[in-house]
Parts: sequence; C-alpha cells; structure tokens
Amino acid sequence: MKIAVINEVSASHRNADILAALDGFGHTVYNPGMKHPEQKPELTYIHTGLMAAVLLNSGAVDLVVGGCGTGQGFLNSAMQYPGVFCGLICDPLDAWLFTQINGGNCISLPLNKGYGWAADVNLKFIFEKLFSCKAGAGYPESRKESQKQSRSILKSLSVQTHKSMEDILRSMDKEILSRLAQCERFNELLYSTDEVAILKYFE
Repeated sequence: MKIAVINEVSASHRNADILAALDGFGHTVYNPGMKHPEQKPELTYIHTGLMAAVLLNSGAVDLVVGGCGTGQGFLNSAMQYPGVFCGLICDPLDAWLFTQINGGNCISLPLNKGYGWAADVNLKFIFEKLFSCKAGAGYPESRKESQKQSRSILKSLSVQTHKSMEDILRSMDKEILSRLAQCERFNELLYSTDEVAILKYFE
C-alpha cells in the first residue's frame, strides 16, 4: 500500500511520531506535508485536505494519514472532495472499525487535543488495528452485506454530489494551488502518476 502522511502547520511537530508509528508494516510511506512548524510554505488544513484529495484522485497513493489539532478541520476539509472517504481516528478501536466497516481511504488524527502521555504508543496501536483486517469486511457479521451496499451507495453519492476533481482545480483559488505547487515532495509524488488533467494545475 502507498501511504501519504500529510501534516499541516499546527500538527507538524507530530510528523516524526506518525512516521515512527507507521514503520514496520511493510507499506511505502511518503511524507509530502510539513515536517516541522518552520517549514515553508506553511500549510493549513485547507491545503492538506486538498493535497489529500489530489493524491487520492490521481492514484498517487492508496491511503492518506492526515490530521490537525483536533482532527476535525482536516476531516472536514478532505471530505469536501470527490472520492475521499475519511474517518476521525482517536484510538485503536476507531481504526479497526473504520477499516472493517467503512473501508475508507483517508484518516484524520487529533494531534494536539488529548495528545499526552503514551500518545506515540497509541499511534502505533492505531496503525496496528488499521492494517489488521480486510477493508470493508464488515462488523458484526450480520451487518456485512448491508454495510457493503452502503459503501457502494456512498461512492456513487460522492460522484453525484461533487464536481470532478479537474473542475474543482480549474475554479480553485490560485493562491491555494500555488502553495501546493511549492511543496517539492508533494509534486514529486504527484508527478509519479500520469493524470495529466490534474498535473497541469500544479505546473
């Protein structure tokens, strides 16, 4: 699995914790967001939500690990875009249920609120549970088929209720796009795809 870790400014000091927690699972991990608060350009959850959507819709990555101080801002930002299915993950049970039931492609972590003693251990446990089961397997067993149908309906609704990613980028505030275009690791990851319709907005 290809995973992008995308930190925004208020949670950028947690970047190393997330990378450490993801180590050892055998996935390819990219780090296109902020590594520390002094890094330029500064990215807010507005930028990182869009960054997540672009990487997922281009096929550059399979999963985005994002977040912010509470996790709510990134969650709301990312969910404005088509094809992004994001969950707020606070503990290992959230992670397991999100994978098992929702089978989403993006998670949002609260990286300041409640981030106290043993928070790094909690992160490791979160990823252990996130990767421990088949995405969308269902829980409990009696709800498996209903949940599968709901996931399929949600994907269709995402297409029906959003403009295409290209239409969104075409009408997007140019300052937001230019800030993403300044992020070297983001661009390297994006340009590993052949999604010309998306790439042209970051040239």
